[in-house]
Amino acid sequence: MNISEKAKLGMVAAMLAAAGFFFYQFAKQNGGPSEKAFFYDLSEKKLFAADRNAVPPTRGINDAEEDAVRAVVIATNGNPDDKTAQKIAYLEKYAPALKEKILKARQGATTLEMSRNEALNYRLVKRVTDAEWHPMNTPAGEKIVSEWAVPGPSGVTPVVCSP
Repeated sequence: MNISEKAKLGMVAAMLAAAGFFFYQFAKQNGGPSEKAFFYDLSEKKLFAADRNAVPPTRGINDAEEDAVRAVVIATNGNPDDKTAQKIAYLEKYAPALKEKILKARQGATTLEMSRNEALNYRLVKRVTDAEWHPMNTPAGEKIVSEWAVPGPSGVTPVVCSP
């Protein structure tokens, strides 16, 4: 196994661990999935709640333009009910090719025909302050997705919030 394969394997393992952590924290605190998710309107620079099944980018809050992306909101103090401790950890959207496949698969027109690992190439992430989007399975994407999930100065690990 060469260094590139080892790096990819390490990134996949780290992303699986992060996903497991998110699921555990969410299930532990909320008792189940919410019907809503946080989205962020890029042109309005505002956070809002919408149907969690929406495929980003999707319609924003001010017009028909598809400029709203999913926002992963965290509570830095570990209490998801404390609105003053909430902040956006990162934003996520799907590349047009993946979005189209997801929408067609939901309509029953086709199957997704893509592995979860392959789909990570088309799931794009960035911080609110970043200019560029990064595929989730790149070193930059992996850093964005995982950097917030560490204990803060008080020793408390932030938790993901739902609307």
